[in-house]
Amino acid sequence: MAKINSRTIKLLKTLIQLLVTCLALFLVLTKTDIAQLAGIIRKADPWYLLLALLFFNISKILNALRLNRFFKVIGIRLSASYNLKLYYLGMFYNLFLPGGIGGDGYKIYVLKKNHSLKTINVFNAVLWDRICGIVALIVLSLILLLQSSFAAKLPDLVPYAWGLLILLYPFALLLNKLFYRQFIPVFAVTTLESLIIQSTQVISALFILKAISSTTHIIDYLSIFLMSTVATILPITIGGAGAREITFYYLLDYIHLETSTGVALSLIFFGISAISSLAGILGRTRHEKSLPSAEDSTPSMADPE
Repeated sequence: MAKINSRTIKLLKTLIQLLVTCLALFLVLTKTDIAQLAGIIRKADPWYLLLALLFFNISKILNALRLNRFFKVIGIRLSASYNLKLYYLGMFYNLFLPGGIGGDGYKIYVLKKNHSLKTINVFNAVLWDRICGIVALIVLSLILLLQSSFAAKLPDLVPYAWGLLILLYPFALLLNKLFYRQFIPVFAVTTLESLIIQSTQVISALFILKAISSTTHIIDYLSIFLMSTVATILPITIGGAGAREITFYYLLDYIHLETSTGVALSLIFFGISAISSLAGILGRTRHEKSLPSAEDSTPSMADPE
């Protein structure tokens, strides 16, 4: 009965995510000139799109390296290749298997099973990795917002934005010391890595803008891109689809900019994410049981699940 209830809850969650995704996309597309949107995407420069794909995957590779750094702190030593495969497999699960265990849940399950660690330790590593990414995302969002049309349109909020920007990393350090003390030794390096990771995603978005020949209001589009990424963190849509588009539409409309370009950027970025995540399922992943040292080049492997 418990299993049936669990499956029912997962199915219900998936259906709700699907419904919210469809409603968000429907709302945006009914307010967008579809012919114009299709024309923008169809005429996109493929070479710039390849660069966008490259920088997106650079960000994911760096993200996998940062996560592996947290794993080492809690005593999990994974080879770089296996860690990267596991990361991309998690990306695939997050995007194509919504409502179920999810990518993070899958990583936690596999690592707990193969490394005999408490679930809470693995969970903390994965969660703190996410928090580091979110903090860097908000920092870069604020930096761009302070240079965007939003700052001119909402001048009363500018001092609060500066205050949040100044206090965010001290707050993150305090949070680290209070609840995740084991990760204090890698706080500085992972903070830098997090900023680089988010910056490479911004570069990816910039190349998409170049691909669709958008040469004006770049800061506005990129600041909204970062804010839309914050919106996709909430697990209310499938792979963030719909959440990013609706954020672009309404924020661009608020500052009176052309919305089709932003929606096109959003849809192309989702396509790049989907294509990249396929790497996680195309190859067979053999799960490592142990890797005694970082220098060990012949890790012990378990049978594939």
